[in-house]
Amino acid sequence: MLYISDIRKSFGQRAVLSSVSLRIEAGEYVAIVGESGSGKSTLLNIIAGLEPADAGEVMFEDLSVTGLDDDARTVLRRDNYGFVFQAFHILPHLTVQQNVGLPLLLRGFDADQIQVKAKQLIAAVGLAGREDGMPRELSGGELQRVAIARALVGEPKLVLADEPTGNLDQENGRQVLALLRDQVKVHGAAGILVTHSEAAAASCDRRYRLTSAGLAPL
Repeated sequence: MLYISDIRKSFGQRAVLSSVSLRIEAGEYVAIVGESGSGKSTLLNIIAGLEPADAGEVMFEDLSVTGLDDDARTVLRRDNYGFVFQAFHILPHLTVQQNVGLPLLLRGFDADQIQVKAKQLIAAVGLAGREDGMPRELSGGELQRVAIARALVGEPKLVLADEPTGNLDQENGRQVLALLRDQVKVHGAAGILVTHSEAAAASCDRRYRLTSAGLAPL
């Protein structure tokens, strides 16, 4: 599914990623743990093709992500990746259903398909009946549930979650982590969770710490 080989990245004289390699198969949920500034988000951006590596290769289903041009990487992300961020990135002027359905709209699905799929995912994350609600009416935990539904509505093959509980209290964070894992598994996606918290990583199938020397198993 996803193979990362000897990824290296520096900013000026500071080496952020050194010889990072990892293989993830469909259905696996993997955590990468590291402190702020350790390069976790940079690694996710390289995997997603949002940022170039200085060296190494990212392979997704036998396709070299690092070898694609900008347009091809954009299509790859749109059709195959789902993203969950710490800051939610929910559009405030759209309803819950419109936010969740947005990735399908961008891919050219018709309105009926979008409505059906969006409602299914909204129900799956425990927000049935809130389809017409506005983001300002939702709690932080509910907003992150919307973000998870939006990330999964297009049935992505790879889900990338960057500190998804960073803005949540402990109980909401626990619920969101359980929901994210369950939904990744239900959809048969490969998932990567990056976090500073070993407790947040505990539910993942495999756990690694990002160090200056690469990834070390936890």
